[in-house]
Amino acid sequence: MASLRSTFVLLVLLAISSRSRAGEQGLSVSELLWRANKDVVHTEEEPLVVDDIAYDSESERNADLCTSSGCMWPKSADGRVYVPYVIAAHYSSRERSIIERGLLSFHDVSCIRFVQRNNQRDFLSLQSNNGCYSYVGRRGYSQTVSLDRQGCLYHSTVQHELLHALGFNHEQCRSDRDQHIRILWENIGTGWAYAFDKMNTLNLNTPYDYNSVMQYHRYAFSGNNKPTMVPIPDANVVFGTADQMSKNDISRLNRLYQC
Repeated sequence: MASLRSTFVLLVLLAISSRSRAGEQGLSVSELLWRANKDVVHTEEEPLVVDDIAYDSESERNADLCTSSGCMWPKSADGRVYVPYVIAAHYSSRERSIIERGLLSFHDVSCIRFVQRNNQRDFLSLQSNNGCYSYVGRRGYSQTVSLDRQGCLYHSTVQHELLHALGFNHEQCRSDRDQHIRILWENIGTGWAYAFDKMNTLNLNTPYDYNSVMQYHRYAFSGNNKPTMVPIPDANVVFGTADQMSKNDISRLNRLYQC
């Protein structure tokens, strides 16, 4: 009887976990990132992380290093851009498959090719650190892309962090964002205003994209449960709900790398 009861309890817990997982799958990338990162404490071994972007130093935060080609991954003679990567051994086979699906999704729509590292000097080190984060663009040598096993292993979050690694910032930080979105500074939680720093971004003649996988949602970083962003001129436009790369995300990627 005790054994049957234990089995029943285990089945109930698995069902609850499955339902919770299914619910999370329906969330936008911005909501998933918020949930994964809001209470994270980073260790001394990790880089400086602001929101989900990694930096080598505090001074880097005021500049978009990808306004020059120095942060781009090089193009090969065959016209493809090969980005070496290593996936940490601590991921399970199921977790690894989620990451690999995200990597392969770029192959279908661009000249980007993520390849397992052989002996290349510069490569992405995909690992489960504290939260979800990535550097913006190529840094040189090993650079961490953190996809925490607790909250970051979704197709949308993998794509989001990989776009950072390829050179892209958040949509609400675009240089032209004030023409498309109004930041409600008074509603932003204490200490979170930096998440809305405007960058001197390369917009590559692509429109501001409310449906970008890099666009955060209306209540992102709110300190009072009120909106922190409102679209203009139409305040009713839905935004920040993407669960995968948009057409504009793909177009921007192909223009940057001249695919």
